[in-house]
Amino acid sequence: MEFHTIISVKPKENYIIEATFKNGIIKEYDMKVLIQKFKVFKDLEKIELFNKVKVDIGGYGIVWNEDIDLSGEEIWKNGK
Repeated sequence: MEFHTIISVKPKENYIIEATFKNGIIKEYDMKVLIQKFKVFKDLEKIELFNKVKVDIGGYGIVWNEDIDLSGEEIWKNGK
């Protein structure tokens, strides 16, 4: 299986993250649904934490802290 590797990520307004993949494609992913639906993402309502998003080691996902992460495949599949 080929992984879609993320090379950069940045937070945008209204709980949107923008991920740039190794192949040059940029996807925006709306975090609001996950924040509302899953307790683990609830802390991302704090904008100062949300803005700390970074690419995980290896580029296979993104992370905010030791407890909150999201896979690159989820962003690739469901991002716009």
